[in-house]
Amino acid sequence: MSGCPHLPPKPPAREGRVSLWRYARLFRQDILSAQPARLYRAWMAEFRTPFFRSYLCNQPDLVDLVLKGRPDDFPKSDRIREGLTPLLGQSVFVTNGETWKRQRRIIDPAFEGGRLRDTFPAMYAAGEAAVARLAPQADGAPKDIEFHTSHAAADVIFRTLFSLPIEDETASEVFAAFRDHQRTQPVLNLGAFLPLPRWFPRFHRRKTRETARHIRALITDLTARRRAEIEAGTAPDDLATKIMTTPDPVTGKRFETEEMVDQVAIFFLAGHETSASALAWALYLLALYPDWQERLAEEAAGAITGTMTGAFGMSDMAKLRLSRDVFREALRLYPPVPMMVREASGTEVFRDREVRKGSQIVLSAWHLHRHERLWERPDAFDPDRFATDNGRSCLREAFMPFSAGQRVCPGAGFAMIEGPLLLSMLLRNYRFEVVEDRPAMPVAHLTVRGRDGIWLRITPRGDAAPDAAAS
Repeated sequence: MSGCPHLPPKPPAREGRVSLWRYARLFRQDILSAQPARLYRAWMAEFRTPFFRSYLCNQPDLVDLVLKGRPDDFPKSDRIREGLTPLLGQSVFVTNGETWKRQRRIIDPAFEGGRLRDTFPAMYAAGEAAVARLAPQADGAPKDIEFHTSHAAADVIFRTLFSLPIEDETASEVFAAFRDHQRTQPVLNLGAFLPLPRWFPRFHRRKTRETARHIRALITDLTARRRAEIEAGTAPDDLATKIMTTPDPVTGKRFETEEMVDQVAIFFLAGHETSASALAWALYLLALYPDWQERLAEEAAGAITGTMTGAFGMSDMAKLRLSRDVFREALRLYPPVPMMVREASGTEVFRDREVRKGSQIVLSAWHLHRHERLWERPDAFDPDRFATDNGRSCLREAFMPFSAGQRVCPGAGFAMIEGPLLLSMLLRNYRFEVVEDRPAMPVAHLTVRGRDGIWLRITPRGDAAPDAAAS
């Protein structure tokens, strides 16, 4: 499509070799630009440190082996967990083995197709609220769209999880505290690079510990209130109620309050932070490619014809085919979680190379999604690519924004409804344009965000009135 003479923004790769400590500093600044350019062509790369070895795997059958073929032999690495523990505790995102399996047995039923249909009205209501909140901002002045997509994604999580709009006092406080927590950049911890024993204290930043405690205290209060409502028979039928009342089919036990707090923390992190990132980049891409933006706006105007929540149902999502393909292409170019780390539980042989027990296995959605030997024009924005035979093949082999196999994100289906829906609702009402002197550049800490934000100009679209006006 026409409308943008340049490729979407991509961070520069690291040049040459660097020391471990230089790499750690680069990694802390940005996970993506700390990596060498050869990873966009390599099937496998080895990285050595004095304490452990890492192997980045881009070859599809190796990725398939780790995530699908023998996932129990490649548990999640504790090294990435080091920086996330203050907030996430023992959440399903960081646990392994039988603990993880028990947690998934309880969580997964809440995200099955029928349950997602039940949450759709709350998701749509959050979209209406996002459209209404953006109305005063649609004055054509530059705006950092990341704040608005974060607000919208947080609203979706609170409405679907606890039946609370983001305007609720506790929900607003969690949202504000989480933004403070993000600024502490808690991903990289000393324990990620040094073989520290478990008893050795982890030196998290004071602000990281404080914001994590504050968020967990707020979530604990929400969870305790919901438990009381469940016992009184007055709890709404939302995701929190479903998860808290679901017994493990093997043991018959339910989540205790502390463990439920761990799960809510990761639901908020994964469901808010990642969705906000994907939606912001999708809007930026459509601003770069206005022809595509107009096609999506036309599709949305024809599909979303009502102004009340009940006028557009989950079955109508099939009408948003272009929006789905654009959102999928945004996930390919800017996967919210750019890398996953597993650990070899025994000695392996990858591509005739010995991979010793304890080695770190890095699976990089960022590099896999842009791999020069797997995709045609890997750095180009082309939502139509998934309609081709090559695109469908790559979709199976080299597309994993939500991971894959038994550890695929339980909210993957949720996200693929939320993203195209919110994207369409916003485009139905507003036009988004790039700010020429503030180009976006991706950087990865917790997720892939704009280094200095993602700035866009927002204006009302023709005669469209905000969806929430009649609600």
